[in-house]
Amino acid sequence: MSIGVEALFTSALGLQPPWVVEDVKLDTAQRHIDFEISCRGAALTCPVCGATAQPVHDRLRRSWRHLDFFQFEAWLHCDVPRIACGACGKTTQMPVPWARAGSGFTAAFEALALALCRELPVRQAAALLRCKDKQLWRRIEHYVEQARALEDFSGVQIIGIDETSLRRGQNYISVVHDLDAKRLLFATEGRDHQTVVDFAADLRAHGADPAEVRHVCMDMSAAYAKGVALALPEAQISYDRFHVVSMAIEAMDQVRRTEMAEDAAAVRQMLGGGERKTLRQLLWGMRRNPAGWSKGQLQAMHWLQRSTLKSARAWRLKMALREVYARARAHNNAEQAGADLRAWLSWARRCRLEPFKKLAATLKERFDAVVRGMTDHRSNAFVEAMNGLLQQAKRAARGFRTSANFIAIAYLRMSKLKHLPAHPFVSAPAK
Repeated sequence: MSIGVEALFTSALGLQPPWVVEDVKLDTAQRHIDFEISCRGAALTCPVCGATAQPVHDRLRRSWRHLDFFQFEAWLHCDVPRIACGACGKTTQMPVPWARAGSGFTAAFEALALALCRELPVRQAAALLRCKDKQLWRRIEHYVEQARALEDFSGVQIIGIDETSLRRGQNYISVVHDLDAKRLLFATEGRDHQTVVDFAADLRAHGADPAEVRHVCMDMSAAYAKGVALALPEAQISYDRFHVVSMAIEAMDQVRRTEMAEDAAAVRQMLGGGERKTLRQLLWGMRRNPAGWSKGQLQAMHWLQRSTLKSARAWRLKMALREVYARARAHNNAEQAGADLRAWLSWARRCRLEPFKKLAATLKERFDAVVRGMTDHRSNAFVEAMNGLLQQAKRAARGFRTSANFIAIAYLRMSKLKHLPAHPFVSAPAK
């Protein structure tokens, strides 16, 4: 090929002397393009101490996968010199300007891979890039760790603590969100009090003071509460609506399951014909909000409300608790929210439904924190949103081999990291 083409690719790759493109080979049959790069000069600068005019000891052959050239897979090849420095006495390989040390991909290729993994499942991104997903996982973990080390957490005051499982009922991960900046701060294996202690240590490592945390929104985990008391001494706890209402739904389900198991014959007699279909409509109707009922669920729920079943009482209790939260959100008055909650607790304690009596005892024990959760709308809304984003990250990590993979993809997608490589196809905003 002409000298002009080689000079063009030298410029396109952003190379500066002593690095130049010496040759370009295009193989249309194999859909492959190879760039041969050389480092000119018999005496170069030592990369360790900076001494100039040091002799080249030898050269090692290296190759890197680069961004595709049109429809062709592009590779850079170079005999990289090792410098024998007389000043520091070390023999060191020259760093190349297009890739980080030890990587078989160029920096531009890795930046594109990270951008794709933020939006696509990692396996799908690997398929598009024609590489192995394990190679992408290694780069995600490397760049996330590097970017997190440069993050500043100073000023964090309001956090949310939650848990998620990697697989159904197994391998729990604790996550901590910054509810003001709306970002994931910390994720670690486990769900005991030590996870909160570890978070406090991570805060210190990123320039923050755990004593500045004023508010923690979380579920009713005794382990998390113990961790907050130990590691976040100035923080007040609130229990968010999502978890409290979920507990009420579980109590309602327990009542329904027990009643259907113990009094199935009586229930079938009350239903008459088509009981199997009606029971299925009841199952979903009781869990959904009335605005989302189908025609069949609407009919089943009207029947339930006219019945004398315990399930009807349980459903009314669950809906009443939702209404307590709705009024608290509308009026934003802690005193009124406390009064409404006390009235609900009184009803639940007298309802003769054991699951709701237990729930009432639990909420009474944590009364102040539950009321704080009613009036803290930021926490309620964002913790629920974060749960959804975590599920998206879990789907993106489908096929992950370790919990470290899931944590890394969660950080990549949810932490708003400022020090990741820039997207190679997106220009930096004008200053």
